[in-house]
Amino acid sequence: MSSFPGSPRLIKGGIVLVDADTATIQKIITLQYNPDTLTRSLQVKGVGDSSGNRSEAMRLSGPPVETIKVEVEIDATDQIEVADSLTTQIGIQPQLFVLETIVYPDSKQLINNNNSAQSGTLEIIPMENALSLFIWNKNRIIPMRITEFSITEEAFDVNLNPIRARISLGMRVLTVDDLGFNNKAGSLYMNYHQNKEQLAAKFRQGNLADLGINSIL
Repeated sequence: MSSFPGSPRLIKGGIVLVDADTATIQKIITLQYNPDTLTRSLQVKGVGDSSGNRSEAMRLSGPPVETIKVEVEIDATDQIEVADSLTTQIGIQPQLFVLETIVYPDSKQLINNNNSAQSGTLEIIPMENALSLFIWNKNRIIPMRITEFSITEEAFDVNLNPIRARISLGMRVLTVDDLGFNNKAGSLYMNYHQNKEQLAAKFRQGNLADLGINSIL
C-alpha cells in the first residue's frame, strides 16, 4: 500500500564516517528506525567551580563536555517476509557489525603494528580511525567519539543468526578543544555550536511579570 501522497518525507538519523584529513565520506550508516528518545547531558567547564574564587565565578574555560545516548533497534521482519537472500543467510549481522567496527581499529593496522613491533620499531603510533559524525537533522551534524556500546540480541533464526537486536550507544561530542580550529572536524563542531546560538536567538523571552516580580535589583 502506498503512503498518503501528502505525507512528509521521513528524515532518518544516522552516522557518517569521514576521512579526517580529506573530508572524504567513507561510509553512511542510516538507522533503520529513529530512536524514540535521545538523551543529552552537558558538563559545564567553569573556571570558578571551587568555592571562594569570586573573580572567576562567571568564567567558562571552554565548551561543555556534551554526551549523547540513544537506543537503536534493528529488526529483520520485513526482509524475512520478502525472503531477502542476504538476511535469510546471515540475519542482521551486517547492520550490527557496521556499527560495531566503528570502535575497532582496522585489522590491517593491527597487523602492520605487530610487524613493526616484531622488526624492532621502538615507537608504535596509536591507530587513527575515521572521524564519526552523528547526524540528527541538518542543524545537528555532530563530530563525536563513541564511548559506550552494548548490543542485546533478542531473537534468532534457525541458524542462530540474530534477526532482532537493540543497541545502546553513548557518544561524546568532540569540540574545538579536542579537534582544534584548523581542520574540517573543528569547523563541523563550530557549525553545530553556532547553530545552537542561532536557534536560541529565536526564543521568545518572557518578562518579569510572568515571574511575579517587577524588578530584580
